[in-house]
Amino acid sequence: MTGVVRELHRNRRADGPPTSGAARLPDGFGIALDDSARELEPGTWFGGVPARITRLSDAGRRALDELRTGPVAGPTAGRLARTLVDSGLAHPVPPAAAGPFDLTVLVPVLDRPEALGRCLAALGREHPVVVVDDGSRDAAAIARVAAAHGARLIRRDVNGGPAAARNTGLVAVTTGFVALLDSDCVPPAGWLAPLVAHLADPLVAAAAPRIAAIADDTWAGRYTRVRGSLDLGPRPSRVAPKSRVSYVPTAALVARRAALLDVAGGTGAFEASMRVGEDVDLVWRLDAAGWRVRYAPAVRVSHQEPGTWPGLLRRRFSYGTSAAPLALRHPGAGAPLVIHPWLGVTVAALLARRPGLAAGGYAMSVAAMSRRLRTAGLPTRGTARSMAGAVRQTWLGVGRYLTQLAAPAVAAAAVLPGSRGRRLAAASLLLGPPLTSWAAHRDSLDPIRYTAAHLADEIAYGAGVWAGCRTHRTIAPLRPAIARPARRRTTRGDRT
Repeated sequence: MTGVVRELHRNRRADGPPTSGAARLPDGFGIALDDSARELEPGTWFGGVPARITRLSDAGRRALDELRTGPVAGPTAGRLARTLVDSGLAHPVPPAAAGPFDLTVLVPVLDRPEALGRCLAALGREHPVVVVDDGSRDAAAIARVAAAHGARLIRRDVNGGPAAARNTGLVAVTTGFVALLDSDCVPPAGWLAPLVAHLADPLVAAAAPRIAAIADDTWAGRYTRVRGSLDLGPRPSRVAPKSRVSYVPTAALVARRAALLDVAGGTGAFEASMRVGEDVDLVWRLDAAGWRVRYAPAVRVSHQEPGTWPGLLRRRFSYGTSAAPLALRHPGAGAPLVIHPWLGVTVAALLARRPGLAAGGYAMSVAAMSRRLRTAGLPTRGTARSMAGAVRQTWLGVGRYLTQLAAPAVAAAAVLPGSRGRRLAAASLLLGPPLTSWAAHRDSLDPIRYTAAHLADEIAYGAGVWAGCRTHRTIAPLRPAIARPARRRTTRGDRT
């Protein structure tokens, strides 16, 4: 008797709401291996989030062969598919969803009737639409737009923010699914079907598209089009704290109404006291309750972003203020920086121009990883190169962290008189992350303007973090975390 899968690193919790068939991915779902997945030897895979080593038994290898050529068609393949998807080694490919769907579109709005008109025109009249006017100054203009597009209008006389507006609208929704859509979004035709398809998995509470920024052709606009704060990139992912995609915005989201009711508090599904960050809070509560949330970037929804620097930086500052209440509500879920000890020693020594200490820290990181691989009976080739990449990522992470939270001190260290080594180290922390990012977006702006924009963006967000810390009297969002090596653990799947 042997398990289909044995995982040698700590798993995230794999249980969920008490739902029939939850232990397996439903029949008809396919899987696509994540870009990080590498087969180290037959039946042994490395990858996922967090990265882990997964060993398959003979039965598991046969099940994976089946999954790589077709959809789930039985309990063994379904259980393996669930394990791979939950670990991030693979992503679900749901069968096409056939409409019509039992779905209502919910659109909160505050002023901006022109944007609301574009949004409702793109939606059409395929599904019921509820518009919640959250205290707009010109209520009549909002009412005219809603009526022109056949949408039901609910008026809130006092502005309560997007969380309160969505809670008001959700009370009026009776369908099984609800699509949350901000009034400054313009969805493409057919955007709902591929997102609803993910909800055929009974554990999936919500699925989110990629948010593509649209903005004026200004310096600020061109920057935000390639580095929009709501654009989470092109790679699909399970959404969970401390993962590659830790949250999704509710600017556009398709959700299971029962899941929203499952995590609703006294004020509704959304925490009405939060003016920003309420979407992150919702996603983290869904995850804590055992629900899955999927990020499906193959669907792209356009979102109007500010085209001026004052507008862009005000928005980034506002987003930063949510870090403190989120840290208090979800301790440990959103550390601003996670440092692996030996990698941290290596980077600190390099910045201090201590090559001997840096070499020692790097050697220890390679030795620690090699030891874990040997313990698992795996080859250690390529470990040195992998750890060199990890050193680079640690340096970039430290640079982003210090730019957001201590930019004046880093800038002073880079320009004030002192040792050349200190100034070079500080400059590398300040300029390394934006120049690395610019290299991936060369066609947007020249490196000088892109770097200036990136720094202003990060500093505005960090200023919001500091402001939130002062308001909520906490330093939790400022504290980096030390990564602890995962204890070896074995998880058994289906027995054959």
